[in-house]
Amino acid sequence: MRIGIVFDLDGTLLNTLEDLTDAVNVALKQFGYPTRTQEQVRRALGNGAGHLMKASVPEGADPEPVGKVFHDYYRFHCQDKTRPYDGLMPVLAELREVYPMAVVSNKPDSAVKPLCQQYFPGLYARGESADCPRKPAADMVFKAMEAIGVERCVYVGDSEVDVLTAKNAGVPVLSVLWGFRDRKEIEAEGGQHFCDDPAMLVEKLEEIINGQ
Repeated sequence: MRIGIVFDLDGTLLNTLEDLTDAVNVALKQFGYPTRTQEQVRRALGNGAGHLMKASVPEGADPEPVGKVFHDYYRFHCQDKTRPYDGLMPVLAELREVYPMAVVSNKPDSAVKPLCQQYFPGLYARGESADCPRKPAADMVFKAMEAIGVERCVYVGDSEVDVLTAKNAGVPVLSVLWGFRDRKEIEAEGGQHFCDDPAMLVEKLEEIINGQ
């Protein structure tokens, strides 16, 4: 039985925080709202753009028009400052020689596809869209597994949302610690397997795979 690896995107493969913060603040400024720090944006990431907007606008403000500006801006600026995490690309190349791989994200699909095409060409990738519930629902993981032709996978993410997603999909999860959440937050949701350096990613994944 073939085993695949399904990755989260933001905070796991790509450091997208600067571009997301810029897009949030461009949208907030257009409506005369106070801007947000990178730390505030980081804390609001993981549950999709709608949640990010609700957390970013002032209390009582309508997040929908702000969200439209955010989407319109971010679509054209999602690649300005975003980069893969240091040391990750050669590790992914090594993994691709052995395992079918895919990327699933709560980021809008209009941003996920160009980012993955730039940095991870050839990988199946999907983001938030009307035809598939966002994480922590398991649908994205199941669609990714079907697309890459596997019946089992390990899910890799950086947040409590990813731990819940893996639970809902009935698959093991490896939590990376270079992303947008700290270990205590992930452990509080039940995370048990951790990787704090991209250089250790292959070893940590194979520990989980061999232990199944």
